[in-house]
Amino acid sequence: MTSKHWAWPVIVGTAAIALVGCGTSEAPEKDSASDSTLTVTDARGTKVTLDGPAERVVGTEWNVVESLVTLGVNPVGVADVKGYRAYDTAAPLTGDVKDIGTRGEPSVDTVAALKPDLVVATDDLPDSAIKQLSKVAPLIVVRAADAGRQIDRMTDNVNLIARATGTEDKAKAEIAAFREKIADGRKELAAAGLAGEKVAFADGWQEGSQVSVRPFVKGSLITDINTELGLVSPWTMKGDKGYGLAATDVEGLTKIGDAHFAYITNTADNGDPFADGLKDNAVWKSLPFVKEDNVHRLPDGIWMFGGTASMTQYIDALVDALTK
Repeated sequence: MTSKHWAWPVIVGTAAIALVGCGTSEAPEKDSASDSTLTVTDARGTKVTLDGPAERVVGTEWNVVESLVTLGVNPVGVADVKGYRAYDTAAPLTGDVKDIGTRGEPSVDTVAALKPDLVVATDDLPDSAIKQLSKVAPLIVVRAADAGRQIDRMTDNVNLIARATGTEDKAKAEIAAFREKIADGRKELAAAGLAGEKVAFADGWQEGSQVSVRPFVKGSLITDINTELGLVSPWTMKGDKGYGLAATDVEGLTKIGDAHFAYITNTADNGDPFADGLKDNAVWKSLPFVKEDNVHRLPDGIWMFGGTASMTQYIDALVDALTK
């Protein structure tokens, strides 16, 4: 994976994302053969029967790993452990965790050797990989993104994973705390006179002298969170149907106007594409938010495609940046 793609969730291609239904909210079904078994229905509509609440769990994507850790289930296997620890600090991994390979191509043999009770994947994982992993352990799929309902999709995923791991009470508390964080953040921003403030969020990368910008527009999880906080997105371009992401360059930033500009990058990615890559760029220096010092780099390690823990972390960071 090249450095410019560090923040992408692993997908086959935006246009090729399989948009399947979100996980059902139905309670686990008891199997007639045993009182200890349970059945959950995943985002594919597939019913998956487990011998009981899963304890040895493997996660193939960082958002599901984060949800597992948040629910008190430390996974035995994780795709790209080093990357997770750098880019998703909201729910740190502890203990001995086996790296199962890349997020796009996890090692089936490595997963099989761990003898997991359950594998949790997203619908961004290729069908061929899902089919292979299903042969070595029960597997549930969560929907990675849905630009029509990102926050509800995120909580659906937490609830589905909770049902499969017997951590429903923890999930209920976690989601309630997240909702309270949104309400508190909205109140704090309003008290600071920032209700209705325009905030544009993006990330980006640099290749040579060229800086590419990826706006998180209407339909992205970040913009949905900002809207709940009482903020307004000045982005007018359309994003993809899954993640609500668009593409532009420094010229595209001129369309934001008088707004705050917030972004996340990571020191592991060798430089800041905005502060470093555009510091001598005349267009960048002419932008109102640059002139008015309304550019906010949020802390490293906030996973923009994460779960309730990452979004709680994001809310804290954004509110702090806008009110300090």
